[in-house]
Amino acid sequence: MPNKAPQERNDSRSVPWSDTALFIRQLSHDLRNDLNAIQLQSAYISELETNEELKGETKRLREMVAGLASTLQWLARVVDEVTPNLIPYRAADFVEDLRAQIEHDFPKDSSEISWEGQLGDAMLNVDPQYLLEAFTELFANALRHDRGKGPLIAKTKIDDNEFLFTLHEPKARFDLPTQDWGREPLRKISQRHYGLGLHRVRAIVEAHGGELHARYDSNVSALITTLCLPVSAKSAEET
Repeated sequence: MPNKAPQERNDSRSVPWSDTALFIRQLSHDLRNDLNAIQLQSAYISELETNEELKGETKRLREMVAGLASTLQWLARVVDEVTPNLIPYRAADFVEDLRAQIEHDFPKDSSEISWEGQLGDAMLNVDPQYLLEAFTELFANALRHDRGKGPLIAKTKIDDNEFLFTLHEPKARFDLPTQDWGREPLRKISQRHYGLGLHRVRAIVEAHGGELHARYDSNVSALITTLCLPVSAKSAEET
C-alpha cells in the first residue's frame, strides 16, 4: 500500500513574551559587548595611524558603531520590565512638563499641537520618567504614521477620580483593528522601528494602575487614543 501524502503541519510555536524579551535583552547585551570591542580596536588603530584621511574614516566608523550600540541599548530597555518608583505629582505640573518635553523633542511639529483642559490641583502617584516616556511615544507615533491634515489635539481632564488624556490624530482613513491596541509587540516592523512603542506605552500605563484605549471616529476622521490614570486618594478626598 503506498504511503499517504504527509499532511501539512504547522510548526509555529507560541513563545511567551517574557521569553522573547529575555532573548532580546541577552542578544542586545552580547552584541553590545562585540561592538565595544570594535570601538576599542578602532580607537587603537586610530592612534597608530598617521594618515589624517584614514583617521577621519576611522572616527566615522566609531560613530557608526556607537550609534548601533545605542540602538541595541534602547531595544533592551523597551522590552525590560516596568518597575515604577511612584511619587506624588500634581497633574497640571505633569502636563506642563510634558508640553516642554514635546517642544524639545519635536520642535518643528510642536506648534501644530493644540492643548486643551483644566486639571486644578488633582494629584497623581506616578514615576515621571516612565510616564513622560509613554506620553512622548504616543506623540511620536501620531507625528510619524500617516498623519492627516489638521492639528493634533491633546485634551486632559479629571473625571470620576481619574486623569483622562485623549490624543486626537487627524486621519482621512484608518482600517487597523484597535481592540488589542498595544498588546501585539513586533507585529508591525519597518526600518529602525520594531513594533514595540505602543506595547511599551501600555506596559507603563498598566504598571501605574491605568488603562490605554484607542478607537477611530469616522465622523471626525480621527484616531482617538485615551490614556487614563487613577487620581491619588488624597486629591480624590479633597474633591
